[in-house]
Amino acid sequence: MYDHIGLRVGNLDASVRFYTAALAPLGFVLCSRDDSGAGFGPKGAPALWLHLHEGSAGSAAHVAFRAMDHAAIQQFHAEGLKAGGRDNGGAGPRADYSPTYYAAFLIDPDGNNVEAVYT
Repeated sequence: MYDHIGLRVGNLDASVRFYTAALAPLGFVLCSRDDSGAGFGPKGAPALWLHLHEGSAGSAAHVAFRAMDHAAIQQFHAEGLKAGGRDNGGAGPRADYSPTYYAAFLIDPDGNNVEAVYT
């Protein structure tokens, strides 16, 4: 349904480091970058845009990325933590969501809840 999404970030370098590491296991790469923003997605098709914003970023967002398997979700969580993300729920089943729901959650450098999910 969605073509792309944009998030405001207070520190572009920290956010690029976080998303580069966390999204690599899901098959996403840094597609473009300049002084005011960066775009991530499949090579040549950015769908997540980070926009540098001075001041309060406003209320936090929730973004969920599809993963290819459980191992990619585990890597997403581990790499995101190493790159400055905070744990918001380790990789594992979420039977309360659905019987096949497997996910991990991180808080990015700007307080957004970022999820990798496999169902």
